Amino acid sequence: MESAGEFTAIPGRGGIVMGATAIAAAWFAHTRIHAEAWLAVWTVEAILGVVVGYLFARQKARTINKPLFARPGRKFVLAIAPSIFTAALLTLMLWRAGMIDYTPGVWLLLYGCGIVAGGAFSVRVVPVMGLCFLAFGAAALFSPLAWGDAWLAAGFGGLQIIFGVVIVRNYGG
Repeated sequence: MESAGEFTAIPGRGGIVMGATAIAAAWFAHTRIHAEAWLAVWTVEAILGVVVGYLFARQKARTINKPLFARPGRKFVLAIAPSIFTAALLTLMLWRAGMIDYTPGVWLLLYGCGIVAGGAFSVRVVPVMGLCFLAFGAAALFSPLAWGDAWLAAGFGGLQIIFGVVIVRNYGG
């Protein structure tokens, strides 16, 4: 009864794929000399991450025979969307202010906020993942700015893969 209101279509395999592409993006972005190219790499990665997450969630929802955007799914999306929107706005603001080096910490923090909020409508491990993103984001903000891509690789790459494996093992693909 308690799990009836949970969003169970969190795609563990999708998280693993998103993590792998984020690690590749971090390496590729780190080799870019100009900030515009760096931001372009991460923008493409963000779009790819959303598409991969959606496709794998849709597949998992079909596998468990539940509609993806039933009430728990809609709540999850509505909970995470403000953080993603805010991250986009703050990225533009940081870009205009010449402070683009602070975006890795901001992105990790806001993604963590969104995952914690969305995780309120999901299985227990999801908000824990969000808390880990918050910790990585805070650490990124107080680390040398040159470590930004490493933090993004560790968060969007490593954490996504680790929690993707946990979700696959405990909650299905």
